[in-house]
Parts: sequence; C-alpha cells; structure tokens
Amino acid sequence: MELPFDLTIAQSVYMAVALVVAAIIRGLSGFGFSAIFILSTALITNPLPLIPVVFSCEIAMTLFQARGIKGHIDWKRVRFLMLGSAVAIVPSVAIMARLSADEARLAISVLILCLSGLLLSGWSLKTEVGGRGTFFAGVASGMVNSAGVGGLVIAAFFASQPMAAMVFRATMIVFLTGLDIISLPVMGAHGLIGPETVTGVILAFPLLGLGVWLGTLGFNRVPQSAFRRMVIIMLTAFSILNVAKIIL
Repeated sequence: MELPFDLTIAQSVYMAVALVVAAIIRGLSGFGFSAIFILSTALITNPLPLIPVVFSCEIAMTLFQARGIKGHIDWKRVRFLMLGSAVAIVPSVAIMARLSADEARLAISVLILCLSGLLLSGWSLKTEVGGRGTFFAGVASGMVNSAGVGGLVIAAFFASQPMAAMVFRATMIVFLTGLDIISLPVMGAHGLIGPETVTGVILAFPLLGLGVWLGTLGFNRVPQSAFRRMVIIMLTAFSILNVAKIIL
C-alpha cells in the first residue's frame, strides 16, 4: 500500500510511535491526543491535512472507551459545550484552510503554547461554572478546533473547577467526539478531506486500539493531577520546538 501524504518509511514509523503514545495519553486522561499527535508530527510534515485523520481517530477511540465511561458523563455540560462550539466551528475552519503549511504549524504551536501556559498556571475557580459560562467555553473551543486543539480549551476549563477525575475524563471524551463529528463535514467542504484521509485512518486504527487499551489499564494506577501536568509540559516542549523550527 502506498503511504499517504507522501510520507517516507522513516516518517511513518515516527508517526506510528507518536500515535500510540498519544492514544495512551487519551486512555489515561481523556484529553491531549490531538494536540500531542499534531505537534509531534508537525516537526516532520505539514500538520493541516492530518487534522481530519486525528478527528476520525478520536471518534474511533470513543468506541474503545464507551463501556467504561457511560456512567460518569455530565450530559448537561456536554450539551452547552456542543451548542457553543457549533456556533464557532464554520468560520474557524474557513480561516485555517487558507493558511500555508508554515502558517498552520505556527498557528497551532502558538495556540497550544498559550493554552498549556493557562493549564500550568493553576488557574482555578471555587465553584462550578453554569450553563452560560459553559456555552462560551464551547464557543472558544470551536474557534480553535480547526487547529485540532479544541480539547485543550475545555481541559483548562474543567481543570479550573472542582470536578471528579472520572467525570472529567468521561465528559471530555464525549464532548471531543461530538466536536469532531461536527468539524469533519466543515473540513470536507473546504477540501481538507480526501482518499488519503481514509487510508490514514485505516492504518491508524489498530495502533489506536493498542494505545487506548494500555492507557485505560493505567487510569486507576496513575495520579491524575500529576499526569495531566506531565502532559501539559510535553505539549509546551513540542510547541516551543515547532516555533523554533519556523523562526530559526
């Protein structure tokens, strides 16, 4: 089978490893998959055509995790977030689709760097945010999801509130799945989805299953607060590497 996106064998092996690591992180924490994979692959190729592949992978991973999360989903939060993100996703994708490879790489890296800084800052609220605030968090997530990082906005939003780890993880997984489902048709309308997208998802599927399975096994054994911090530090490092690659 011809490799998609004009990748070499070495690049494909690198991306396979990055995919498994990102899937393990998703299995453990419920977020971080898109950002980790997109940033790591942006070091070797144009990340923009890979975003629809990543979204399709996230939807597939939910199938692997569905049984373990269904009793912990905060559906009220999911509804408000989905309404907000639906408002913003169309203009967001229209802008991102017009960027060059380096512009897309820089935009994605700077966005993730800013969001990582917010997560590392320890910003917190004493009470849970209501429906209106959750709706606007969804708008913010939709605005940046064309870069594949809508999940980080909500991770920062959830992390700032008193929220059980199981609820955090389950609600993140369901929201990200819904966000990806509404994002993919918009990306297709802007020419960002083609036959190579399908090939990429087919090749990724067994690796996703392996990574999510390993991550889920470790969920109850890993302190979630410490693990989330490690993920954010990893995102920060990848963002800095990508920015340095462009400007140096």
